Amino acid sequence: MDYETIKLRIRNDVAVIKFDRADVMNALNTQMRAEITHAMKAAPKEARVVVMTGSGKAFCSGQDLGDRSNAANLDLERTLRDEYVPMLNAIYNCPVPTISAVNGAAAGAGANLALAADVVIATESAFFLQAFTRIGLIPDAGGTYFLPRQMGMAKAMGAALFADKITAQQASDWGMIWEAVADDAFEAHWQARAAHLAQGPTQAYAHVKTAIRGAFDNTLDEQLALEARLQGDCGKTRDFREGVMAFLEKRPAQYEGR
Repeated sequence: MDYETIKLRIRNDVAVIKFDRADVMNALNTQMRAEITHAMKAAPKEARVVVMTGSGKAFCSGQDLGDRSNAANLDLERTLRDEYVPMLNAIYNCPVPTISAVNGAAAGAGANLALAADVVIATESAFFLQAFTRIGLIPDAGGTYFLPRQMGMAKAMGAALFADKITAQQASDWGMIWEAVADDAFEAHWQARAAHLAQGPTQAYAHVKTAIRGAFDNTLDEQLALEARLQGDCGKTRDFREGVMAFLEKRPAQYEGR
């Protein structure tokens, strides 16, 4: 499928979705949300990891408030329900690992779009901004879900109320993202991270996501039962057998994702 607002490249089991509206800092309009949703569902059929990143100087500046196609009669509830929810679910429920490679500003819904991925890697010059209260809104696009889980209640509340810029290093220190990387090393670094996941035990990664997310709602006994069930599934995979053989033979494992 040809896209108008994003670019999708799949190579060596790595799918890269690049937001391609650099002239508006990759702001999200209706077309872009639909295309991200489609690409996030299509890419895992051919790739073992999916990366989202931005073109130009920004990752994503959030809702395109200058989108003339719907700006005059923007129904925020409908837009969130019908356009943002499918996009965020496609990212969150992706069956393979997802990475947000945050190359620059991630503001408003763009910040929370980044946080929907399994791993967030940002340039040191990037920042995250919950800009919503600056225009009389609350954090949306999953912000009120992701922020307390990643930063804790105190930091999440401050980020939402004050709408201060959070530097990539602060975000890393606070547990909001995985790591902040020097700008000149950023692209090679996230590509290496993506390649590592693309060559790994794909089914085990899927079960890791299920297990860690379940921990927020489960009792200890429920979580232990979930671990046992998922570990049993992992033990039946070819990748587990390959991992054991590679360990015994003192060689690198060659995982197939099966």
